[in-house]
Amino acid sequence: RLYQIPFEMPDCGGESESQTLHLIGDFSAPAEFFVTLGVFSFLYAMAALVLYLRFHSLYAENKKLPFADFCVTVCFAFFWLVAAAAWGKGLSDVKAATRPASLIAAMAVCQGQDAVCNAGATPAMGLANISVVR
Repeated sequence: RLYQIPFEMPDCGGESESQTLHLIGDFSAPAEFFVTLGVFSFLYAMAALVLYLRFHSLYAENKKLPFADFCVTVCFAFFWLVAAAAWGKGLSDVKAATRPASLIAAMAVCQGQDAVCNAGATPAMGLANISVVR
């Protein structure tokens, strides 16, 4: 939810006040999908563990239960792949929206002919990149 993050930008018109610029974009849906799928996977794993340990005879006698368990596990694996791809896409969108060149282009003060704007530092995205690799 980048729109919730304000940052101050200087006003080069001779005034001492600074203006507030809000970032654009809401990339929270992929992260929410990823976390929700993780919670449901954990709950399903706990339910399956209880079924395996407590009701082993029911699981061994019923031939449809192992197949249903297999189908649900395959569905979770597919959705986990989709969620991981969505997480990576959301991260790349956040990186693009917060790239210094994008921020400078959004600042009205940098649009003047005499204005020279540059980024003070390049943001470190190493930990964010590692979150996708894991």
